[in-house]
Amino acid sequence: MLNKYSFTLPLPPGFRPNDILAFHRRDPHGIAETVDGLLLVKGMLWREAPASLSLRFSSKQVQAHLAVDRLAQENDQLALDRMVRRMLGLTQDIETFEKHYADHPQLGKLIKQQPGLRVPVAATPFEALTWAITGQQISVSAAVSLRRKLILAANLRHSGGLLCYPGAQQIVEMPEEILRQAGFSSTKAKTLQTISRQVLDGRLPLDAWAQAFPEAEIIREQLLGIRGIGPWTINYTLLRGFGWLDGSLHGDAAVRRGLQTLLGTPNKVGEKETEAWLAQFSPWRALIGAHIWAMQASTAY
Repeated sequence: MLNKYSFTLPLPPGFRPNDILAFHRRDPHGIAETVDGLLLVKGMLWREAPASLSLRFSSKQVQAHLAVDRLAQENDQLALDRMVRRMLGLTQDIETFEKHYADHPQLGKLIKQQPGLRVPVAATPFEALTWAITGQQISVSAAVSLRRKLILAANLRHSGGLLCYPGAQQIVEMPEEILRQAGFSSTKAKTLQTISRQVLDGRLPLDAWAQAFPEAEIIREQLLGIRGIGPWTINYTLLRGFGWLDGSLHGDAAVRRGLQTLLGTPNKVGEKETEAWLAQFSPWRALIGAHIWAMQASTAY
């Protein structure tokens, strides 16, 4: 049975829909997400059922529509509203950041070039975490290819035609050799299955954290205990999964390259130097990293 939910959200002045659309347009094959003008359609799991989320942007609002291949459940509408707000960065207090640093010699330049920049957030923290693991130590294009192969291996299709990003249950059920055939290293395959098992047995309550975000250190400590997950993966997950804007992305090569350009230094900027430079801007370190991504190329952002 197909169940449908719809609502309209007002958007703040200066909202940048193209940032959201570019994030979901990473894969040119479009097997799980399609972008047509100002319309995004995404295949995903909604409470374990295949679903299709569409977001149609206009100058002042976004129309959200979710079609789920199952019966309705309690609080679906409220959960959808919260998810869309998080995905669009509407919970991010960027106005305070921009006002505070408008006259800063480096950050003021970024804010002037990219006013209103928010960080696009994945539909679920699980998708963000698995994407972060997928992208460890490889280029964005290589990570996109791996992500596509993971979606194809899971082979979950919504009745509307799009494939859906898999959930923890699907990854646990995949033999490691299937993940290896999809191009994942043995370490990444094991890490994906470990975090999936922990999600299923409740040790890694990602969805609960999305509804009531705890102290970031609680999430950090839980993730650090998992083999194959380090500081970059954690900070990226906190940013892309929860919209937390204070993770230091000094381990990101694109951030370091961009900082070199921003500072106008002829020498490469190392991790420690980047970490020290970002530290002075807490609690906005991840947002600044996103600004540095965006000043370079949409593929990095």
